[in-house]
Amino acid sequence: MKQQQLKGSLLLLLTAMIWGIAFVAQKEGVSRIGPFTMQAARFFLAGTVLLPFALAGRRRQAALCEQSGLSRGGVLLRGFICGLLLCAASTFQQFGLLYTSVGKSGFITTLYIVLVPLAGIFLGKKVGGRIWASVVIAVAGLYFLCMSGAMSVNTGDLLTLVSAFFFMAQILYIDHLGSSMDGILLACIQSYTCCVVTAIGMLLFETPSWSAILGCWLPICYAGILSGGVAYTLQILGQRYTEPTLASLLMSLESVFAALGGWLILHQTLSPRELLGCTLMFAAIILAQLPGKVTKSPSTTS
Repeated sequence: MKQQQLKGSLLLLLTAMIWGIAFVAQKEGVSRIGPFTMQAARFFLAGTVLLPFALAGRRRQAALCEQSGLSRGGVLLRGFICGLLLCAASTFQQFGLLYTSVGKSGFITTLYIVLVPLAGIFLGKKVGGRIWASVVIAVAGLYFLCMSGAMSVNTGDLLTLVSAFFFMAQILYIDHLGSSMDGILLACIQSYTCCVVTAIGMLLFETPSWSAILGCWLPICYAGILSGGVAYTLQILGQRYTEPTLASLLMSLESVFAALGGWLILHQTLSPRELLGCTLMFAAIILAQLPGKVTKSPSTTS
């Protein structure tokens, strides 16, 4: 059990690293094309990269369906629901960035590390005192890492808060699915669902051009192949072995990796305040991983 939790934690840590550096790619991408266009392109690429692997695993998927009693329609429905939750979360986050700073967006988005255990209480999931202490330390770290200046609330902050609730719902829904579905297939359906929904928004509200899309092929490739295809698959696989509150803590490290990515790639400096935030975040994760009884409530499938 401890080996499986370690495996899940490492997968989610890698997920957070890929997502964190993706902030650089997404920032570069949306400076050239609209947010709906960026999302449609990246999720189309993510789904297309995963499709051959999903098709190659049909025997494994059939065995899982037989074991869990899921029909093909049930598999598609669950992937569709997961995709809608992710699409809503990423879209509210993207539009929130139009009215708020990147720092505040990162802080508010990763408040799902508090929302997940709170929601888990109502779902009958037990969260130990050590994990709650880790959550408090992580929130403090996020504040020092992402926030600067006076605390105020605007439209962008509220939109980003909505995205945090959808991220929470997606994390808990994946935990609910457990191992009843093939992780690669779920990620593939999720990606294509996001692509279709955001493509509709792109056609209705933006004026996309092939030249602009091709002009930012590198950010799209990173956000699509690594952040969309690889990282979301790793999230699904990692959550199979990790309690949802701990999973949210690990994934919240994307803010730390975003700051480190800005330092390494964009040559942005890290202030002592930001370094303190990074240190607190890592301390919270280490505390959560210390030996002790952290039980994972068995997931149920419908």
